[in-house]
Amino acid sequence: MNKIKSLKNIFRTSGTRHGAYSVGLTVLVIAVVIVFNLIVGQIPEAYRNLDVSSTKIYDISDTTTELLDSLDSEVDMTVLAVKDSTDERITTFLSRYAALSDKINVEWIDPVLHPSALTDYDTTENTIVVSCEDTGKTTTVSFDDILVLDQYSYYYYGTESYTEFDGEGQLTSAVNYVTNDTDYTIYQTTGHGESSLSSTITDLMEKNSYTLSEVNLLMTTSIPDDCDLLLMYAPTTDLSEDEAGMLRSYLAGGGKVMILFGDTSSAELPNLSGVLSEYGIEAADGYIADPARCYQGNYYYIFPELSVSGDMASGISSEMVLLTNAHGMKLVDPERDTISTTSFMSSSDQAYAVTEDTQEQGSYTLGAVATETIESTDEESDGSTADTSDSDTADTDSADDSSEDSSSTESGSTESTESRLTVISAGSLIDQSITDTFPQLENTQVFMNAVTANFEGVQNLSIEAKSLGTEYNTMQHIGLFSFLVIFGIPAVILIGGFVVWFRRRRA
Repeated sequence: MNKIKSLKNIFRTSGTRHGAYSVGLTVLVIAVVIVFNLIVGQIPEAYRNLDVSSTKIYDISDTTTELLDSLDSEVDMTVLAVKDSTDERITTFLSRYAALSDKINVEWIDPVLHPSALTDYDTTENTIVVSCEDTGKTTTVSFDDILVLDQYSYYYYGTESYTEFDGEGQLTSAVNYVTNDTDYTIYQTTGHGESSLSSTITDLMEKNSYTLSEVNLLMTTSIPDDCDLLLMYAPTTDLSEDEAGMLRSYLAGGGKVMILFGDTSSAELPNLSGVLSEYGIEAADGYIADPARCYQGNYYYIFPELSVSGDMASGISSEMVLLTNAHGMKLVDPERDTISTTSFMSSSDQAYAVTEDTQEQGSYTLGAVATETIESTDEESDGSTADTSDSDTADTDSADDSSEDSSSTESGSTESTESRLTVISAGSLIDQSITDTFPQLENTQVFMNAVTANFEGVQNLSIEAKSLGTEYNTMQHIGLFSFLVIFGIPAVILIGGFVVWFRRRRA
């Protein structure tokens, strides 16, 4: 009996009561956590996965959001892969992407359990088949295009790592392709020492569903009829007089031309320069140095001022573009009053046009657009005007009157088209050494906007891949925020710690 009483007394102590309270509280907390996880598990995957990646690979731009919001047709995404074995970054992004629109339908098919699916879709494993029944168009996106493998590390060291994540760019391009019936063809000129477009730019054009072809103006008598934009990139030799005439005729018919100059300025290409002069664009001698807007003290590496609007301003936020070895231009009165020429990229007024002998200060145009409205009239004659009677030749006056009356019955319809000439004085805008080294700049965005602006009702949907490289928190230019992070927060912590220590010591 004494033992039983002693045992009861143990459970009546304050320590035992506190222990029982702690155990009960622990059990309650565990129960709450379990219930919370069960509730969270019912939330769709797209909303319960938080993006904690340093490069925000799951963030989806406004460009994609606007495209998906405007979808009128159902888009099916059939994923031919084993879901449990698929990289989590791909599965997470797919769920987030599909959650943005009820028009996107995602279906996973296990090719191991259903091997015939690969034959049915005529593709390989680890592929997303994107299709639209309304347009009848289909395309595919490989996992290898979404997660870009580091080829150097793979072949030289045998390690498998990834350098880029291109989920948004690939899927948005595919959705745009299968839902859009309009295709545009861009012809790049050859035969004048032009530079080749980098893979970065050609990939962006493919994402926008542009067809890129080549044309040698020396080997043709006219610019191809299916040419929606004629692109001349960094020519080193001049056009012939016949080619310059061909260019004038193309623009006069409502054509679109885009020219980017390299180390050779338009002043050194007189025939091409003559065409530009008609549209109010003339070259300035020398290279542009801009001490007020330069990169780390290098006056010839400049950040131009942008003045873009409309389609040209799409996706532009930082307005940071880097140009090297840029030639300057000046806007003059165009040859015709119907031509309107405006600048969208320029240096500061502290810039200099530098030659071997001179340095001329001023503000210089680095990018300009000239537009002209072309009106054409199609005359359709009445059938009665084509009929003449030999029996009326005796009365010539009557015939003349009849001819005049019939000519008044001719009907004509007037159509308006707009020619567009875009000139950028520095081909370095899309030089791969700049676009790949400084992906945070908006060089490619400005270029693709300039391309897209030539096409009516088209939005620039070319989205660049996001780097998977390690990002370091570096602060190159000390500002107020940098000062607070480096000095303010540590100072607050130290002062607070000292106050607590001092109070405890006095107590």
